[in-house]
Order: sequence, then C-alpha cells, then structure tokens
Amino acid sequence: MGIICDTHMHSSFSGDSKTSLRDMAVRANDLGLKMICFTEHMDFNFPYLKGEEGMFTLNTDSYLYELLKVRSEYEGKMDIGYGVELGLKEDAVRQNAIYIKNHEFDYVIASLHLVNEMDPYYPEYFEDKTDEEGYVTYFKSIYDNINKFQNFDCLGHIDYIVRYGKSKDTDYSYNKYAEYIDPILKFLIEHEKGLELNTAGIRKGLKNVHPLPDILKRYRELGGELVTIGSDAHDTSAIASDYDKAMEALEYAGFKYYCMYMNRIAEFKKIV
Repeated sequence: MGIICDTHMHSSFSGDSKTSLRDMAVRANDLGLKMICFTEHMDFNFPYLKGEEGMFTLNTDSYLYELLKVRSEYEGKMDIGYGVELGLKEDAVRQNAIYIKNHEFDYVIASLHLVNEMDPYYPEYFEDKTDEEGYVTYFKSIYDNINKFQNFDCLGHIDYIVRYGKSKDTDYSYNKYAEYIDPILKFLIEHEKGLELNTAGIRKGLKNVHPLPDILKRYRELGGELVTIGSDAHDTSAIASDYDKAMEALEYAGFKYYCMYMNRIAEFKKIV
C-alpha cells in the first residue's frame, strides 16, 4: 500500500455516523493501515433543522475515553490519532478558539460546511443561484473564515461545495475559479497550514478527489508541502477508499511526500 494512513475518519461520536469507533479501528487494521486519525465533527452554532439538533456537537470527553481504550489495544500495531473536524463559522470564532485551546488534539481539520447559515448539502442552497454563484460564495467564505481563525492544521475538502451543485463538477475547473482559490492556497502556505486530499468526492458522484488535481498542483507550485490524505469515512466500507486516485493526484501534482499529524506536528511519509 502506497499510503499507510487515513487521517479523516468518523465514528458514531459524529452525528452522521452509526459505526462504532472500535469497528472503524478494527477495519483499518485489517486493511493494513499503520496510522489512522479520528476527526469527529464539532460545529458550534450550527443551524439545525428540526430533528437534527445536536448532530454535530461532540461529546469530547466520552470520545477521548473510548479512543484511549481502543488506542491501547492497538499499541505497537497501529497509531490512532485524536483529532477533530472543526466547522468554520464567523460567529463561532471565539468558541472554536477556546475549544481547541482546551483540548490536546493530535490533529485539527478546519472545514466549511455552511454558507450564510445554509448547508449546501440541502438543495435549497442552490435554489436561487447558479452553480457558479454558489461555488464562488463558498470559496469567498473559506477565505474570510481562515483569516479570522487559524488554530488548525489542515483545511478540509476545499471544494466540498461541488458535491452538491446542480451539475456537480461537469463545468468545474481550477482555471474557472483560480481567482478565488489562489488566495486560499497562498494563505495556507503563508501560515504553514496543510491542504487535505479527501477521497470522498468520488463516493459522492464526482469524477475526482477533493481538491481537483489541478488545485493540488497549484498548491505545490506556490510552495505548498503539507498534504494530508483522508477518506472522510463514516463507515467501515469507506476507509482508505479510492486511494489509487489519491496516488494519481499526488503524482500528477508533483508530490513525493504526504504528511500525517500527531501532537499537532506534521510527520512526512515518502510516497512509495
């Protein structure tokens, strides 16, 4: 296996997963992974629909308790990281800052799941706008948010929005949105933040991984070196999925290494 880790995984501690943390770890070990990181959702001030209340509010103490138990079972076989996927939101900057300061995570992904209080997952987001308008607004929101909050290690699925467009990635390219994407990439590099290569896009009906290989290549051209690899798995079937596509994207972009985080420090692994 060319990639030995999966640094973006969810278990039932995230409201959108029903699989136990232990079952996720068992499957990852069976696949031969040497390192995994759970990155459970924590989204402060999320505008829940009726019946969804609390879905993305993490019980952090219970999560850590279970993770430490499972970690001890795999000591010497597979490293298990204690991570979180933190929702970027302008009215949650202070809450996010306090939360990260008060917990000793190994790895923090910052992801944008909301634009103007709307989750693009729901079709209503695109009801009054074209795909292009929706995508541009999303990229602008990422840039605004990372300028207000920087206590994270890596930006998650930079083009998550494309999963839910009316035409998805049919008319989507780096060149079309370069003027909005480049400032994000430059900011990440300037502040020594990583860019996540997330394979979930393929499972969501896209032609390629997040981000597009051309975006990954542009990040490299600008001097970016911190690329993490994650499946964004919410059940055992998705762990390390489509890693062949991840390898192709890394090679196309000119990367010889990827990285994984423990204790908020990047460790580089050579692509073999």
